[in-house]
Amino acid sequence: MPTTQDELTTAFDLHAIRSQFPSFAEKVNGFSAAYLDGPGGTQVPQRVIDAIASYLKHANANTCGAYLTSRRTNQTIAEARKAMADFFGCDADEVVFGFNMTSLTFAMSRAIGRELAPGDEIVLTLLDHDANFAPWQALEEKGVVIQKVAFRESDCTLDMDDLARKINSRTKLVAVGYASNAVGTINPVKEIVRMAHAAGALAYIDAVHYAPHGPIDVRALDCDFLVCSSYKFFGPHMGVLYGKREHLTRLTPYKVRANTNESPNRWEWGTLNHECIAGITACVDYLADLGRQVKSSVASRRAAILAAYEEIVKYERGLCERLLNGVRTMPQVKVYGITDRARFAERCPTIALRAQGHTPLELATKLGDRGLFTWDGNYYALNLTEQLDVEKDGGFLRIGLFHYNTVEEVDRLLAALREILA
Repeated sequence: MPTTQDELTTAFDLHAIRSQFPSFAEKVNGFSAAYLDGPGGTQVPQRVIDAIASYLKHANANTCGAYLTSRRTNQTIAEARKAMADFFGCDADEVVFGFNMTSLTFAMSRAIGRELAPGDEIVLTLLDHDANFAPWQALEEKGVVIQKVAFRESDCTLDMDDLARKINSRTKLVAVGYASNAVGTINPVKEIVRMAHAAGALAYIDAVHYAPHGPIDVRALDCDFLVCSSYKFFGPHMGVLYGKREHLTRLTPYKVRANTNESPNRWEWGTLNHECIAGITACVDYLADLGRQVKSSVASRRAAILAAYEEIVKYERGLCERLLNGVRTMPQVKVYGITDRARFAERCPTIALRAQGHTPLELATKLGDRGLFTWDGNYYALNLTEQLDVEKDGGFLRIGLFHYNTVEEVDRLLAALREILA
C-alpha cells in the first residue's frame, strides 16, 4: 500500500496542481478545507475563473450580431465545441451545450419519444442517477414500457444477466450510467452499447460521474449519445452532450421557431450561458496541460488529455486504496460497493458508507466542522438507496477523491472518523 505522498505523485507536481485552485486557501475553524465533495461538483482552477471574467469583460454579447463582441461570442462557442470534441474524441458539430445534464437528457428524451409508440421498450438501471431514469420513465405516458435492470447488492454492480434478459426486439433505447455517482461502480458500457445495438436499440450514456476520473472515447464506445457536466471535471455549471451526427440531424428537437435548423445549434434552447462556455474551454485546457506535464511529447490536445487521465487513474487508485484500508479498521463502518483491491479498475474513488450509531448527516456535519467536506444523502440515486434500504435513514456518507486531493487529507479524514466513532 502506498504510504507517503511521494509514492503517489511520481509524475504529478501536486503542489503546482493545488496552487491553481484558489478555493484551497479556505479555512474552517482553523482547519484547511479538504474538498472531498467533488462528486457533487469539483473545485475550479484560476484559469476557469479568469476565462469567465474575461468573457464578461471583453465579449459579453448575444450571438450572430454584426459587431465585435458578438463575433467574439461566436468564437467562444466554436472554441468550446472544439475543446469538448477533443475531450470526447468526436467532431465539434457533435457537441451540444445545455444548462446541465438533466435538462439535456429531458430534451433528448422528448425528441426520441416523438418516434416511440405504445409497447416500445426502454431499458433503465436501478444503479443510475435519477437524471438518467426519470426523463425516460416519463415516456410511460405515451405507453412506452420501462424495463428496470437490477444490481447486485453485495458489490453494487449491474446484474448483466438481468440486463440481457431485459433487452429484446421491442427495446428502442438503453440508458445507463458510465459510473455510479453514489457507490463509484464503473459499468461495462462498451459491452452494454454492443448489446443495445445488437437489438437495434440506441445507447444513451450518462458520463457525469465518470468524466473527472477516466478518459472518454465515444468512437471506441460507439454510443449514440453521451452526456456529462463540466462542473464535475473542474469547470463551470454547464451540461455537455455528445450525439452522433446522424442522430442530431435526423431527430426533431422541441425548439422555438426562430432558432436555426442547423445542427448542433438547434438542440440548444434559448440564449446559452456564454461566460460558462468560455470556462469549459479553460477546464479542458487545464486537463490537457496536466497531460503535457507528465508527457511532454504529446502532439495534440486530445493526446494530452489522454496522458493526463493515465496518471489521474493511477494516482486516484492509490488514494482510494489508502482510504479503504483505513476504513477497514473501523468495525462500526460498512462500505457499499466494490472493496476488493484487485477490482479497483471497476470503480471510481467514490466511497459510500454508513457508520453504526451515526446518521450520514451527523457524520458530514462533524467532519465539516473539521474542514473535511463530504456529502450525505442519496445524491439522486434514489432507486439505489431505496433498494439498499438506507433511504429512510439518511442515505450514505459519500467521500469523493480526486487528483487534487492528498494523502494528508485522506489521513485527516480517517483520524477524524476514528475520533467521531470512538
